[in-house]
Amino acid sequence: MKAIVLKDLGGPEKLLWEEVADPVPGAGEVLVRLKAAALNHRDAWIRKGLYANIQLPTILGSDGSGEVAAVGSSLSNDLLGQAVLINPCLDWGPEIKTQGPGMRILGMPDSGTYARMVVVPAANIRPKPAHLSFEEAAALPLAGMTAYRALVTRAQVAAGETVLITGVGGGVASMALQIAHCLGARTFVTSGSDHKIERACALGAVGGVNYRDEQWGRKLRQLLQGRPLDVIIDGSGGSVFERALGLIGPAGRIVTYGATLGAARQIEVRRIFWKQVTVMGSTMASPQEFDALVQLYSAQELRPPIDRVFPLQEAGEAHQRMEEARQFGKILLGI
Repeated sequence: MKAIVLKDLGGPEKLLWEEVADPVPGAGEVLVRLKAAALNHRDAWIRKGLYANIQLPTILGSDGSGEVAAVGSSLSNDLLGQAVLINPCLDWGPEIKTQGPGMRILGMPDSGTYARMVVVPAANIRPKPAHLSFEEAAALPLAGMTAYRALVTRAQVAAGETVLITGVGGGVASMALQIAHCLGARTFVTSGSDHKIERACALGAVGGVNYRDEQWGRKLRQLLQGRPLDVIIDGSGGSVFERALGLIGPAGRIVTYGATLGAARQIEVRRIFWKQVTVMGSTMASPQEFDALVQLYSAQELRPPIDRVFPLQEAGEAHQRMEEARQFGKILLGI
């Protein structure tokens, strides 16, 4: 089959369109003939050598959707031809509260979805929601489950609460906005683009501020009109996380799921204890949360925001677009 193979670290040009051996499902596994795959920042971090325990060569890609083309031993042939989406979180473990030591994400070291076919455990596929296209289904898993766990399991956002989602436009933040809206939260956003803020308001945000403005914290307080921020969902880290401690209201909750801006350097600890703030980390999601995410998007007929679909062989161009942060929603590879 054809696949995008990463053999050496570097720029998008390191993503090579090559012929590789067809994968074969083992016991308890299925072969999925992919229709679409989605990009995640994780893919770019691996490509650039900014991820732990990198093993090359590899086929990147955590998210995918397609049809079951073959099944391993002990599995029913009834699965053949079924339209599915893939849970990219492998071997989460027995606890919902945290992942086990064997947890890993599809797309390194396990071969991922930048390919025409992929083998995954049968336990990691779910029927594709009927209202979603293959591209929309591929966009949902990693970003959606990260957003769902952060909002629902960790922050326990309730109707009527005021929520700030930073860095809207990226996949996780865009889906977090959709989920928060479904939960009945009053949601605000930040972005480095006024256009993305407008897009977010069309998806249900009450308002937003451009973090490139040095006064964005003050302008956000003006938008809040005296109401405290109950929850902040942050994937930026860096100076944004530092400012979040000043913006969060009394007894508020901050959930961090990423650090695209790097480490926070000046954390005022007194803001945490004096305001009774809870700071939580969140990574991926358990199988139960993945099922709840799919059920939510099915019941509400939500559609993950999609920015653009590139042909699989143009994965390098797709990575370039992601690195330039021009997208609103997920960047997809059509297969």
